[in-house]
Amino acid sequence: MNPWNKFWNWYENKILGSIIIIAIIQFIQVPHMVWNADIMLEAGIVSRIHPVLDWFLYGVDLIEIISIVNVGMIMFSLIKKRRAGKKQVSADMT
Repeated sequence: MNPWNKFWNWYENKILGSIIIIAIIQFIQVPHMVWNADIMLEAGIVSRIHPVLDWFLYGVDLIEIISIVNVGMIMFSLIKKRRAGKKQVSADMT
């Protein structure tokens, strides 16, 4: 088995863990959205209280990159699995 297929077999066995990571990242986005709305409305309730807090809440945007890549990998894995299933069904019919 080549390294590419070996990786995808390993990844397909770990999809539940990937979905949990995506869920955690999405839950982290909730305080970030509140902070961002506070900045846009210039209310000052959450934003601009402390520079370190602002830095962490701004940095949450960078965590989204992991989530986007992870969703892409899950989609690729599912498409690959579905195509393999269709090929097997068509081979069984002939």
